[in-house]
Amino acid sequence: MLEKLKILEDRFNELSDLLTKPDIISDQSRYIKISKEYKDLKTVVDKKNEYEEVLSNISEAKEIIKNENDKEMIELANLELNEAQAKVVKIEDDLKKLLIPKDPDDPKNIVMELRAGTGGDEAALFARDLYEMYRRYAEHRGWKTEVMDASATEMGGFKEVTLTLEGEGVYRDLQYESGGHRVQRVPETETQGRVHTSAATVAVMPEPEDVEVELKSDDYRVDKFGASGPGGQHVNKTESAIRLTHHETGIVVQCQDEKSQHKNLAKALRVLKARIYEKKREEEAAKQAEQRKGLIGSGDRSQRIRTYNFPQNRLTDHRINLTLYKLDQVIAGDLTPVTDALIEYDRDQLRGDMID
Repeated sequence: MLEKLKILEDRFNELSDLLTKPDIISDQSRYIKISKEYKDLKTVVDKKNEYEEVLSNISEAKEIIKNENDKEMIELANLELNEAQAKVVKIEDDLKKLLIPKDPDDPKNIVMELRAGTGGDEAALFARDLYEMYRRYAEHRGWKTEVMDASATEMGGFKEVTLTLEGEGVYRDLQYESGGHRVQRVPETETQGRVHTSAATVAVMPEPEDVEVELKSDDYRVDKFGASGPGGQHVNKTESAIRLTHHETGIVVQCQDEKSQHKNLAKALRVLKARIYEKKREEEAAKQAEQRKGLIGSGDRSQRIRTYNFPQNRLTDHRINLTLYKLDQVIAGDLTPVTDALIEYDRDQLRGDMID
């Protein structure tokens, strides 16, 4: 571990020198990129220095215990040794976490798609509940949400809804939400009180930088059509809705949430770029699947990841055997116990891989 830390410290010192060079300072995008890497490495280097200081204290205390005749000094040295040994265990754990390779997508914003699955109107209502859960969680976290496109039902559910979430740690916290979500509850329309099971799927896609997915106008086809609301209501006579078809991948996205054709096009392009980027990530992940076989899920929509049991007020995440009896709080937007558990599980698996 110390060898890895030394390499990172050398890189940190190199970055420190680069940040003083005029050509770097004048290149804003490069300066920002280097500054971010410098800031991330500073945390590691500071922890390394703390680690080395504690190791030095342990060595000194052992030396005193071995060679000192004064009982009071030996007693003090033993106290310092016990304290330092407890501290070093904590620092080593912190360093292992810091040395876990960061996902380059962690700082990114996301495009999230929710779709009703099996269960008809009840599945659409569940998709709406999931949307509200994520929206409230975003509010708690101070993130910005924006609906890109939505297909509503007459009962107030969603056949599908696409939204963006922007803010610090969005992808890091919500990346594990991709997959199948199952609900067990008594629908409002059920007269005999029977519990029904229905489902919705969630896809979480990091929103790429423009340089990561470059789109030219001849890379896709634009179709314009009139937007409409649920059941054909609120029909927009002008062709403000936009559908984009990407020639190379066949990916199709549409947006009709805005009255302005220009705004719908801009939104649709953001979703299209995220879909293309996600496709590239999936292809890359497939190549590395064996390496990550022990980690959380694949993000595949077909994988059932979670069950929401309303009669028992129970949430179960099947990937990590997490069960919480506070579904009401989670649905109200308190997702933190779930996201924290998933992040910690993934980090534990990665730490295990590093030790192996």
